[in-house]
Amino acid sequence: MAAARGPRTIRRKIDLDNFQVASVKTARDINRRIVLNLIRKHQPISRAELSRHSRLQRSTVSVITQQLIAERWVKMGASGNLPRGRKPKFLHINGERSGIIGVDVRSKKTTMMLADLEMRSLAQDSLLTSTDPDEFVSELAGRIRALMKTYSRLSFEGIGVALPGRIDPGSNRLIFAPNLAWKSVDLKSALELATGLEVELENAANTCALAEIWSGAHSEDVHNLVAVTVSDGIGVGMILNGQLVRGTSGLAGEFGHVTIQENGPLCGCGNRGCWEACACNAAAVRYFMEAAPASSGPRGPQPTFDYILRLAQQGDPQANAALDQMARQMGAGVAMTVAGLAPDVIVIIGEVTQAWGRVGKIIDEIVAKRLSMGTRTRIIATNPDTQPRLRGAIALVLQKHFGVPHLV
Repeated sequence: MAAARGPRTIRRKIDLDNFQVASVKTARDINRRIVLNLIRKHQPISRAELSRHSRLQRSTVSVITQQLIAERWVKMGASGNLPRGRKPKFLHINGERSGIIGVDVRSKKTTMMLADLEMRSLAQDSLLTSTDPDEFVSELAGRIRALMKTYSRLSFEGIGVALPGRIDPGSNRLIFAPNLAWKSVDLKSALELATGLEVELENAANTCALAEIWSGAHSEDVHNLVAVTVSDGIGVGMILNGQLVRGTSGLAGEFGHVTIQENGPLCGCGNRGCWEACACNAAAVRYFMEAAPASSGPRGPQPTFDYILRLAQQGDPQANAALDQMARQMGAGVAMTVAGLAPDVIVIIGEVTQAWGRVGKIIDEIVAKRLSMGTRTRIIATNPDTQPRLRGAIALVLQKHFGVPHLV
């Protein structure tokens, strides 16, 4: 009988135009990050336990932890109790060492969070998103400087920004954002100049995918995860084989602008029938308005998506019909994503998850109907109260110290 096969190993081709040869420093950097992540995951943890988890020699672990303590990344806690021998000292991440600022830019409102190294929120603020990017940077930078002054005891590691659009990987400019009234914008340079901090930019859906990998309730064997953000538009962030996928132009994951309805509603990108135009929050509002009786008299202000959610919770048939139609269109796009990428899990993120008991069932039904071959992909919702965009923006900066170093 043939031997059972283990998990398939993914092998990356070495980029011979852009590589770094291994050195003693490379090995030290990798080992340091392994130890730092093990402390983050298993804290409080002793040096002996670190040696067992990492399979590094105790002397190597001791050298690394002493360096991390000296640099204040790690702190010592209480002593353990053993029947014999020296009592072990337990190690923790020093969450109070540094502050990281996360910024979630949306078409109408921008939210910012100051978090510590444990991704715990220390402060939050918000501002209206100006249609003038220069005006926006000026006001945002002022809020950030005020936050830095209030928390001057912290050393600031940087700013992570989640954007409703795509970033050109070469120039770091925002190049595609249909729901913002901005054109090509160099937000990174302008914000760095105004604050003196290093800035990391990323598409909002990508930041949500990072948030799920860094702090989501997923097992360690989840290496293929897709985050679908549903708000003013629809974004898709992809972690495939453990790596964030951006594509050559930075536009990988724009499933929201794939046509699912010929001659469908006009999308902000200029095309018709895009998944986004058929399944975002604004689409649900449109379905709600279209279902209004013709004899209902003069219309008041256009309802918001939050208003429709509240009506649906009260059992309003018109609101429930609008959510059902939105869910069917979401299911069509999710089925396309599952068929194309076959991830371990798809995480739906946005206000629509407040009605997940209704919406999730419809999405599952549509996916099962469209994928006759079946699927092992789990489709789950994230609680919007956990603020995945902001957590992902924090992770953009955090991964500089905790993520895999760029080597080959």
